[in-house]
Amino acid sequence: MELSFQMKSTNRAYLFAGLSVLLWSTVATAFKIGLNELDHIQLIFFASATSVVVLFAILTFQGKTKQIVSQSSGQWLYSMLLGFFNPLIYYLILFKAYSLLPAQLAQPLNMVWPVVLSLLSVPLLGQKIGKWSIVGLFISFAGMVTISSQGGVNGFQDTDLTGVILAVGSSVIWALYWILNVRDNRDSVVKLFLSFLIGLIFLAVAVWLFSDFRIKPGIGMMAAIYIGVFEIGITYIFWMNAMKWSVNNAKIGNLVFLTPFLSLIFIRFILKETLFITTFIGLILIVAGILTQRLDERNKS
Repeated sequence: MELSFQMKSTNRAYLFAGLSVLLWSTVATAFKIGLNELDHIQLIFFASATSVVVLFAILTFQGKTKQIVSQSSGQWLYSMLLGFFNPLIYYLILFKAYSLLPAQLAQPLNMVWPVVLSLLSVPLLGQKIGKWSIVGLFISFAGMVTISSQGGVNGFQDTDLTGVILAVGSSVIWALYWILNVRDNRDSVVKLFLSFLIGLIFLAVAVWLFSDFRIKPGIGMMAAIYIGVFEIGITYIFWMNAMKWSVNNAKIGNLVFLTPFLSLIFIRFILKETLFITTFIGLILIVAGILTQRLDERNKS
């Protein structure tokens, strides 16, 4: 009976994890499609507005809306800080990077945030960096250089340096957001909703100052809605359910590394980007670097 229950739990975990990985693998393509018609500020504004609606609907379904109004002043201030990092700064930087780079470059470069996280954890969380983390850092750095070469040494001259800096910089912002998020023990959906609700106010100011609110019906707006639903909203809940039902979170967690490889399929056949062999090699190096860092965690345990 217990074995049967574990099998059902495992099947549910892999189902939710598989859905999450599949949906997340499509968003890089959605980013580029949206940026064809909207600027990067408009794209994140309309995507965030969609995510606020989706997350509120989820909270209503879960019966947690009372938690929104019961927040203390300190919690509201902390939500303001989280909203400043995500969605405001993180997605503005990330979408700008996507507007300057091919999707096959921007997506893997943004993926190095676990490497950045291990570095930032030293001064911010007081953790020590192990030898395998240092090795993993160099492996992932080699992967970033390989991806940026766009097929060979001569490809560096065609790579937008600003875009590369922004793509890698977005991983720094995400790592900082993750550290702040870990220190917040509120319900995960509630704090995500509040950070995006407040972030939407920040973004409205950004649109007013640097863009405009004109709604342009078309595939760009559809992409923004898609991003709001699947990059931030429903897929996040799927992933939490995968972790909830999993009997081995490490195995389920490793499935997320399939995302960038699946993403390349959508980039190739929908965006029609010519994929470079260096993209695959660099991506493998980045993933290898992240997995190498985990050896330090195993040694601790």
